[in-house]
Amino acid sequence: MTVIIRKVGPTLFLGALVISWGAILVGMGFVKNWKQMVAIRVLLGALEAGYFPGCVYLLSSWYVRYDIQKRYSVFYLIGCVASALAGVLAFGLMQMGGIQGISGWRWIFIMEGVITGVIGLLTFVFMVDFPEKAHKSWKFLNERESAFIVRRINRDRADGNGEPFTFKRFFIPALDLKIWGFALICLCSTTGAYAIAYFLPIILQDGMGFSTGAAQCLVAPPYGFAGIVMYTTAWISDRYRIRGPIVAFNAVVGIIGLPLMGFAKGNAARYVGVFLVVAGANSNIPAVMAYQANNIRGQWTRAFCSATLIGVGAIGGILSSLVFQSKDAPGYRPGIWTTIA
Repeated sequence: MTVIIRKVGPTLFLGALVISWGAILVGMGFVKNWKQMVAIRVLLGALEAGYFPGCVYLLSSWYVRYDIQKRYSVFYLIGCVASALAGVLAFGLMQMGGIQGISGWRWIFIMEGVITGVIGLLTFVFMVDFPEKAHKSWKFLNERESAFIVRRINRDRADGNGEPFTFKRFFIPALDLKIWGFALICLCSTTGAYAIAYFLPIILQDGMGFSTGAAQCLVAPPYGFAGIVMYTTAWISDRYRIRGPIVAFNAVVGIIGLPLMGFAKGNAARYVGVFLVVAGANSNIPAVMAYQANNIRGQWTRAFCSATLIGVGAIGGILSSLVFQSKDAPGYRPGIWTTIA
């Protein structure tokens, strides 16, 4: 997918992906059975697969090495804000149940699909191309400014200009073990982050005894706190040019939070643990992306490594779906220990 975004440009590639998501989400609101739901969900997942690595690659092409983590954090933070608001939005949309004879859960898919489609259309207007072509994107930069960005990147790492594609140039980074090391760190980070994202409402409801509405609303504050931690650690990382210690710090924050969430007495202490887990796990994802970006050079190396990092990280999303199980309520101790490990 990162090869395609370089070839066709981010405007067409990302815009088409997002519009397709919107159409599929609307379709999910009208499925008749679970087989249709599975088929359409697989299609949605296939289209989603190109978005994150494409964005990571595009951002890494724009910024010098010690400017990138703040940008990654803002990009990922927007996702965290969406996660924080998703429960509240879903709860609100559920109240539309019965309108036009459509169930509330169907309205969630339909309305979120419409919103996604509108955002996809805006992508064709506001998306900016790679630096050397940015002056052609709605006059975001003029030609001199684009050339300045490219020169700045070349001074930093000598890969500001596009390169001809060859399979050898694209796949040779696969022989570099550190690329897979970064991918493994990302896998560990995403397993924790996605596990909490998937199961936090259930943990709040079944494990801590909150009502459905309260559990959905209580998802939001930890993600707000995570956003503050994420950007603060990113600023420190860029300002003082440190990467590894920030990754370790975020991991420690998450490890402290997990036992609190799982083993503490009283909901107040457990909810504090939720704050720490969400902050540590989510802050580490942009930190790992920046750590990798600092250690690679070359446009096609960057394209391969972005795809590898996010692709392996996505496996964490699969693993995380198996971490917390209803039979382990209310403490979810096996899931807690798995996430700590």
